[in-house]
Amino acid sequence: MVDVSTLLVNVIAAFAGGAFGAALGALPAFIFTGFMVIAGETAAYVDGEFDAITGLIAFGPMFGPHVSFAGGAAAAAYAAKKGYMDTGFDYHEAKNILYAHGTKPDVLAVGGAFGILGYLVFFAFAELAMPWDPIAMTVAVSAVAHRVVFGYPLIGPAKEGLLNMKPFEAEERRVMTDHATDGGAETTEPLGRFIVEPWLPHQYRWSGVVMIGLVVGLVGAYIGLATGSAFLAFGISAASLLFLNCGVEKIPVTHHISLPASTAALAVFASGAEPALGLVPLLVGAAFGVFGALAGEVIQRVFYAHSDTHFDPPAASIAVSTFVIAILAILGVLPQAVWVPTLGL
Repeated sequence: MVDVSTLLVNVIAAFAGGAFGAALGALPAFIFTGFMVIAGETAAYVDGEFDAITGLIAFGPMFGPHVSFAGGAAAAAYAAKKGYMDTGFDYHEAKNILYAHGTKPDVLAVGGAFGILGYLVFFAFAELAMPWDPIAMTVAVSAVAHRVVFGYPLIGPAKEGLLNMKPFEAEERRVMTDHATDGGAETTEPLGRFIVEPWLPHQYRWSGVVMIGLVVGLVGAYIGLATGSAFLAFGISAASLLFLNCGVEKIPVTHHISLPASTAALAVFASGAEPALGLVPLLVGAAFGVFGALAGEVIQRVFYAHSDTHFDPPAASIAVSTFVIAILAILGVLPQAVWVPTLGL
């Protein structure tokens, strides 16, 4: 039975959380989430009864990524459509999730509206115990929704192939044709945008993606096994994006690697058993780290690189990775799915 009063309180909180994400910008809001996860998991490690910071704050109806980050991404899509953003961003302005929108009422209202959407979609997934991370899947659903609502292409033109990043390497740019020029001759004027816009210009080559997946997979698995927390490594990964937000070059994005790695490593143990460091769970975690990294790269090539707004590859990758963990647990290949819902099975 749904508690209507609690649901209403959470919906109101979600409006504020989505507006908060718009005011700070989607990425700064997510970094805030990362620090809150670190605080929450540390508190829970010291006192197992104290888990409110992670559950109700970091992942809750106000500051959870499905609310604040998704709201901030939608606000950027809206603000760019309205012509509010002129930052000199290398890609389409709607992809600029670093930009803080301050106090502009309509932009904050859009962030708040998508915060409510994010909470309601998350709530439905959680109530139905759908076999994936409900927060991550909601972030992906919200990105599709803001593209539809604001008239952006779902995938975008990809004449040279969805997975092909070579046009970016060749610095090929989009052009606009002008037929009203001297003597009716056709001329072209560069628009400045690349034909293909990889999510992370320093993190899209397959060899590098596999390597960072292996390294962070091992880190995530080790932290999960050492502490029993599936989320601490995720918090560390998310908080590390502070350096990326501050302009430090080539900082990798890794939360879609560390979270499935920690979760899969812990899933090797039977429910209720005390996790311990060991070769098998460490390698299982590393394998899921590589899988998460590769899934994120495929997703960015399909849903980010050719379109105009931010579609979050890590969130979609986490949804895929946790779906695989849930299915393996349902089939009995893994003893448990840890925190991932499994349709009540």
